[in-house]
Amino acid sequence: MDQSHWSDEKKEIIRKLSIGENSLRRLPEEWKADKDVVLAAVTKDGRALEHATEELKGDRDVVLAALTQNCIALWYAAEEWKGDKEVVLTAKKEIIRKLSIGENSLRRLPEEWKADKDVVLAAVTQDGMALQYAAEEWKVDRGVVYAAVKQKGRAFQYAADELKGDREVVLAAVT
Repeated sequence: MDQSHWSDEKKEIIRKLSIGENSLRRLPEEWKADKDVVLAAVTKDGRALEHATEELKGDRDVVLAALTQNCIALWYAAEEWKGDKEVVLTAKKEIIRKLSIGENSLRRLPEEWKADKDVVLAAVTQDGMALQYAAEEWKVDRGVVYAAVKQKGRAFQYAADELKGDREVVLAAVT
């Protein structure tokens, strides 16, 4: 990226955003409309997309950069991107990554993610008790329930009744 034409002020704003010393929310509107500034902000904190202009909330590069940093940014993206396969897949990958290392909780995710098997499996594999927040369809899924109770036996209480008599599920919960 050629920065030779940037003003000193812009360079300083981007530097501070990049190291977390500034927030897009606190900047004047003119900077919230500058793609370079917004990219620096969302690369550090994807949720900064909330404070970008509507035009930049609709910019594919900005949205993907925000989602790569924080899947919550999808809430702030323009509606047109919420159905885009690449954008949704990027968000899903970030959700699964964070769930698998314990940096996120299924409880805090929107309902549509609680209904996604890959997301639920990532959550219950890290914390079996997350089964309580999964969509009902996954509480009757033997594979999901088994993964949950294997990780945390107490998750058995959130399994559907029809699985509470399954020998392997019960054994996984008590061993």
